Amino acid sequence: MADETLACVLTIAGSDSGGGAGIQADLKTFTALKAHGMSAITALTAQNTEGVQSVEAVSPDFVKAQIDAVIPDIGVNAVKTGMLANEAIVEMVSDSLERYGITGYVLDPVMVSESGQALLSPEGVEAMKTLLFPKALLITPNIAESEVLTGMKIETQADMEAAAVKLFDLGPGFVLVTGGHLPGGQALDLLFDGIGCYPFAADKIDAKNNHGTGCTFSAAIAAYMGKGFEIDESIAKAKYFVHNALTFGLDIGKGPGPVNHFWNG
Repeated sequence: MADETLACVLTIAGSDSGGGAGIQADLKTFTALKAHGMSAITALTAQNTEGVQSVEAVSPDFVKAQIDAVIPDIGVNAVKTGMLANEAIVEMVSDSLERYGITGYVLDPVMVSESGQALLSPEGVEAMKTLLFPKALLITPNIAESEVLTGMKIETQADMEAAAVKLFDLGPGFVLVTGGHLPGGQALDLLFDGIGCYPFAADKIDAKNNHGTGCTFSAAIAAYMGKGFEIDESIAKAKYFVHNALTFGLDIGKGPGPVNHFWNG
């Protein structure tokens, strides 16, 4: 039964020195949801609320060493990936998922920061589509990422549905297109399971402090999956968590502050 035992959840992603997104957001989310968080850091970023100033990728061998250190010893109930930086890291992550038989895998296709800094090379994007999408139980692209991945312009709910179908054809078990950037009063996300689209909606929040929203959402989904919830329930619970984290966002720094992962305590 869901939520009765401790879930161990691994995030494979980049570090955000400002503490709002990436590994830091993922681990805060796992902690807030009472899961044990583990990490394999793929890249170091020098960033703050105003943007990303510099990026330095970790060697694929050392990313592998981090994964190999934690999974055999501690075990894992779910895995999420965020920033993967380059093709070599994507290939290594793909190999690791296969070696350990990971099935509860949430892929957040982080490609560009909100300030415009590239977080995954073009070759890495193609490798992600080819190698990781077919291994993912769920992918969680936002509108901008979905446009890059499909070559479509997405302006309506119908466009979101069409993009979800195209992305599903790349092999994931489920596609969740997150639509918070579309105009309108509702933040609408669409889940496609190969048969139909299922909406998850919440009232939009006029929140300046929204840094780390996507990382937090995918991490929360992975945490709930690791606790044994089904995909649809994990998404609904994660959306509620993120809605409140946005509502009580932290007003720190000179730019957009981070969401508040500890809004409920």
